[in-house]
Amino acid sequence: MLLRAIDDFFDSDTSGGIVLMLAAVAAMLVANSSLYPAYDGILSSYFAITLNEEGVAKPLILWINDGLMAVFFLLVGLELKRELLEGKMKNPRDVILPGAAAVGGMIVPALIYLIFNLSNPVTVGGWAIPAATDIAFALGVLALVGDRVPSSLKIFLLTLAILDDMGAIIIIALFYTADLHLDYLFLATIPLFAMYLLNRAGVHRVAPIILLGMVLWVLVLKSGVHATLAGVVTAFFVPLKDRWGKSPLHSLEHALSPYVFFLIVPVFAFANAGVVFSGMTLQSFLDPLPLGIGVGLFLGKQIGVFGITFALVKLGIARLPYGATWLHIYGISALAGIGFTMSLFIGGLSFESPLLMNEVRVGVLAGSILSAIVGYVVLRLAPLPLPKHRSDDTVLPPLPDSRPTVE
Repeated sequence: MLLRAIDDFFDSDTSGGIVLMLAAVAAMLVANSSLYPAYDGILSSYFAITLNEEGVAKPLILWINDGLMAVFFLLVGLELKRELLEGKMKNPRDVILPGAAAVGGMIVPALIYLIFNLSNPVTVGGWAIPAATDIAFALGVLALVGDRVPSSLKIFLLTLAILDDMGAIIIIALFYTADLHLDYLFLATIPLFAMYLLNRAGVHRVAPIILLGMVLWVLVLKSGVHATLAGVVTAFFVPLKDRWGKSPLHSLEHALSPYVFFLIVPVFAFANAGVVFSGMTLQSFLDPLPLGIGVGLFLGKQIGVFGITFALVKLGIARLPYGATWLHIYGISALAGIGFTMSLFIGGLSFESPLLMNEVRVGVLAGSILSAIVGYVVLRLAPLPLPKHRSDDTVLPPLPDSRPTVE
């Protein structure tokens, strides 16, 4: 019975979000206890891999953020490729509404952050922190609502969150790159070309691609471009189908998922969510940095996602997901404000100061918690979904002038 209960927990849609939440709570408890010096000391300790004094030497916190999170981005890249080639983003029409909503949900929070921080040259660089959505957390909260939401809404939120992640990856590549070292960037083309050849050959083993991806990670790290992008690039060279019709991409995605959601992401949360509350007052929550992040996540996401969705539907460019009401859309817009993992990650790229990072954690946690609560309550109060009269495999029902499709 115990083993079956454990299996049921790990198979649940909510389990990843619960483990992530527990890791964040544990980090805050440790950060505000007598264990904090040990916690900080371990995360600050250096770990090096060198050969003839050449290699990589970083504090443990950066091995987590640059190394382990590269595996997280590898999984994100696999999911993006699968969705683009055979999933919810294969049909461009199905991407119009969640895609536009994702763009609005990134621009408006960034603008709100800038309103609070534009005059401060120290904090203005964190504008992208509230632009991100945490897939695991958002889908975990949505799963808690159960069958009270139509299945089309789950597809809408998943597509929105995936496109949001794609936007975050582009932002990291364009705006969070250190001084470029072109020699390492040139060397990085060697494993890239080798992975291209393996992809074209339809290899059925992913080990060679992963090994080349590790070489790519080191070279990208040395080049000044953020190393986690190597994970995304590597993912796109994993073949969807091999010469025997099997899917290396599906196999790798299935194998990585439990390690990412139950080990890597919780470890990242434990290492990065340790808010120190000592000496903090109410005014600390109202400082421009945490206020810009918190308001950006909580209100900015709602305004951006709901506003763009409302405009496109009213203009006749798109339709609401099947069975959804405007209250459902508002609830989903609120859940998009759960920025946790990606927001903390971008915060770590934006600021090196421990004091500023503590403020980032305050803003991210406040905005994400408020968004989760409001989203959950709104979706619980929303009307029950309509009976299923058609397939919910697409986000957007056909427009009036579309040709009828064969179910």
